[in-house]
Amino acid sequence: MAPAGASLSMKSPGKARGAVRAGSGVLLCVIGFVLARATPFREATVIVDASGCRMVTDIVDAGEDETQGSVVLLHGLAANKKIMSYLARGFALLNLRVFVPDMPGHGRTLGPFSYARADSCSDSFVRQLITRGAIDPSRTILAGHSMGGAIAVRVGARIPVAGTIALSPAPTATTYGVPASVLLFNDPQPAPANTLVLSETFIPRSVRDTARSLIAGSAATTGKYIVIPRSTHVSLLFDPAVVRASQEWAAQVLNLKATPALPSRTPLAGAFAGLAGIFLLAGPFLRETLGMTTIRAHDEAAVAIQTNTTGIAEPGSPIIAASFGRVLLEVTAASIVIVALLRAFPHSWNPFAFFHVFEGDYLGGFLLILGSILLLVRWKQVGIFRQWKPTTLLAAAFAALVLPLLIYSWLDLAATEAWLTSARWLRTPALFLAAVPYHAAEELLLGPPRARSGRARFVLALAIRFAAWIALVLGVLVLHNGEILLVLLAPYLAMFCLFQRTGMDVVRKSTGSPLAAALFGAILLAGFSVVVFPIT
Repeated sequence: MAPAGASLSMKSPGKARGAVRAGSGVLLCVIGFVLARATPFREATVIVDASGCRMVTDIVDAGEDETQGSVVLLHGLAANKKIMSYLARGFALLNLRVFVPDMPGHGRTLGPFSYARADSCSDSFVRQLITRGAIDPSRTILAGHSMGGAIAVRVGARIPVAGTIALSPAPTATTYGVPASVLLFNDPQPAPANTLVLSETFIPRSVRDTARSLIAGSAATTGKYIVIPRSTHVSLLFDPAVVRASQEWAAQVLNLKATPALPSRTPLAGAFAGLAGIFLLAGPFLRETLGMTTIRAHDEAAVAIQTNTTGIAEPGSPIIAASFGRVLLEVTAASIVIVALLRAFPHSWNPFAFFHVFEGDYLGGFLLILGSILLLVRWKQVGIFRQWKPTTLLAAAFAALVLPLLIYSWLDLAATEAWLTSARWLRTPALFLAAVPYHAAEELLLGPPRARSGRARFVLALAIRFAAWIALVLGVLVLHNGEILLVLLAPYLAMFCLFQRTGMDVVRKSTGSPLAAALFGAILLAGFSVVVFPIT
């Protein structure tokens, strides 16, 4: 038997590593805060009441009392005004005053959201600024990204302005093979004169050709089309080449004398540094909250239940988990059937509209049905959820609430509006209940930690989610159900799944409770959904 001193010395390296990790996380958060908040621009937030659309708006300029013109900058679907900051500051360096509103149902602006309402509110917003004398249309540029780019073109066709800039505008016509189901508007309009259209490299050719066609017709002699190298739909917002092209276009249209330097990307680096710091602190926080232990005895019983067709625990039963192939086949088949079933409903009736979250209602309904089917298929094994402790579930729920709030608070402070408003809080319980069956089914399919290595469980969990997402994509591309946001949000969904699944594994290993892990994952998904999906 080793002496007590040896035990203490063995624990010291682990404690030291934990202390270094915690210290590094705190240091990154402090450095990130300093960098993210460092800006030489004058910024203010106001509410513009335009025909009943109370749009919360950021006003950004270089601090000069006299400006050389204005820019109205519109964000895209499932985005917000703060994510447009880098581009807004680029315009501000031209001594232009930039107005960046949150669209209805996005950011701080209340809903409801619809494409038509976003279009009409944007139109009313520009007209209100003109009426108040806040902007001179002859010295104003309308700019936007994705949905905002399409709306900027539409508003510019109705209200004479100096010029328009559309970054990766949402498709407006089916001319080049774009499905009608993904169009935001059914009445395409040609771009006005002096329109600059920017497209990313990594996008389907049909979408790029549709964007190029915007400058045909009346804008042919005064429009310009540019493809930004090595770019994606989202990276356009942070690409110096995009800012430079937009500055040059604004300077040309408004007859400005010079094009200034690019805005600093230091705040963006600070945002990532702080986020990395929070992630470093996340693991110790979870383990401290949950109480790190070995797998509980009741998880051993769960192993026996999972492998016993009678559902009665038998000590000594072998630890056997379903094969990768069988699990993926079950999930894929069920997902395809559900997508087809949801598409079969009349298009005018959404059975999950009570969630009041734009396209998040479809995701919530899909997961609710998928989880329920998978649990029914393996109903003899659901006994693994019978043994649980209230304190364990409360600890998991507490961690699932606190950890994302820390992350959302930081993102809201440094990078993008992610704080949960009251309208979003009210939608969280329903989405949580819809997500519980799926996460419970996922834990059941993965089996107990002793049945597979940690890496194998993690890979299988991601493979299950990828199979379900592929079915959702087929619903968009093949069945034309119009749920395009589920495709556009793919990078964010992927990052969320990596973070969420890692946390769920920590909860499962720390508590030995599959129900606690499912509860933790469902709360995280509900919070994520109400942050990224617009409110209807």
